[in-house]
Amino acid sequence: MRVGGRDDGKRLGAAELGGELGERATLVQFSTAFCAPCRATRRILGEVAGMVPGVTHLEIDAEAHLGLVRELEIRTTPTVLVLDAAGRVVRRAAGQPRKADVIAALAQAV
Repeated sequence: MRVGGRDDGKRLGAAELGGELGERATLVQFSTAFCAPCRATRRILGEVAGMVPGVTHLEIDAEAHLGLVRELEIRTTPTVLVLDAAGRVVRRAAGQPRKADVIAALAQAV
């Protein structure tokens, strides 16, 4: 998992993501059908969202949302964005994350 920094306060909402944001934070996963690490990432993010109250996991099919992929400069799948309660991107990472890294990244959002 390669972790990046902030996305200059970029805000995302339900309209862009196709689902409601979490009360405290949202884990947004960009995936593709042929991506094997995306399945493991889905499981990890789902587990973390289930452990931390107010956190939601949303998965986005990158191929079906090319405009958003271009806008956010998603280069590989899986890519995970951590959003705060207002929908601001506070962290991003490419590749399959470790559960501990996701929990640490969430600490910046909540």
